[in-house]
Amino acid sequence: MAVIGTGNSHGACSLLHAAGTGYGASLSIDLPVIVKALDKPSKRELNDPDNLLGNVVESWLASGMPLPEGLEKESIHWAVASKIPPRRGLKSSAAISIAAIKALCDATESELSDSEIVAISSQSQVNAGVSITGSIDDSWACLTKGWKLIDANAETIESSVVMEGPGLNPDDWIVLLACRDERPKIPELEDFIPFYQEFEKALIALQQGEILNCLTINGRAVCGVLNDLKGRKFSNDAFLAGARAAGMTGSGPAIVIIIPSLVRSSADRIISNFSKFLKDDLIIETKFLSQDNDETDSE
Repeated sequence: MAVIGTGNSHGACSLLHAAGTGYGASLSIDLPVIVKALDKPSKRELNDPDNLLGNVVESWLASGMPLPEGLEKESIHWAVASKIPPRRGLKSSAAISIAAIKALCDATESELSDSEIVAISSQSQVNAGVSITGSIDDSWACLTKGWKLIDANAETIESSVVMEGPGLNPDDWIVLLACRDERPKIPELEDFIPFYQEFEKALIALQQGEILNCLTINGRAVCGVLNDLKGRKFSNDAFLAGARAAGMTGSGPAIVIIIPSLVRSSADRIISNFSKFLKDDLIIETKFLSQDNDETDSE
């Protein structure tokens, strides 16, 4: 068995669910993913219940890209190392597809633009049945840092970017993820219609630069879509314990909780409170990934 290509990416959380208004945005967070393309099966069992990686190869070929020299598509195998809990709304499918595409680029010595990578990632997720909107905003957030507001109905990936921002400074914020049990299913587009006005409020908040407010409003609206009363209670309890923002991410059920880094005691209190209801490994502490922070580090 030989590694023929390696790619990396990271997770993200929702700012705005694209099914709510047709506009979506996700924010990069530090949950690393590494995907390796192999010429033979790995000894470690691959967990890919939706055949996402098979759909990555199909979308790669459909876009006119070559296979690794000497291999048929059935001869490409995969190894995945991911810190993202799957089926929680933390963009595991987008991140794995992005990393797999980068691994194929490595394996074939190919170069793709960021928008081309996002296009293949989005198509892969739609074909695998793990996205109801194409997850273009998720793919951008897992490939790059910061956030992009996406028009999910735009004709091209390039024209779909409406706004973008560098993200929040990781030194200023603690990010807690209350992951809860895996979601049983993805909601239907029709489920979002009654909550259009709430998602529109989140969109307006993002357009006004109110990132944390957007995350919170969107999260409450998604709880409404899913009729997830426990999710709403988790968010409210986080606020009472000192969070500055809290809300469900993706189509749930993970709750993202944002606390100022100067108030470590609030983060510890939230972890202690939630550990009474969640297993320790379902409460993750991480940080944002910001373009501005990259620039600071390079100076």
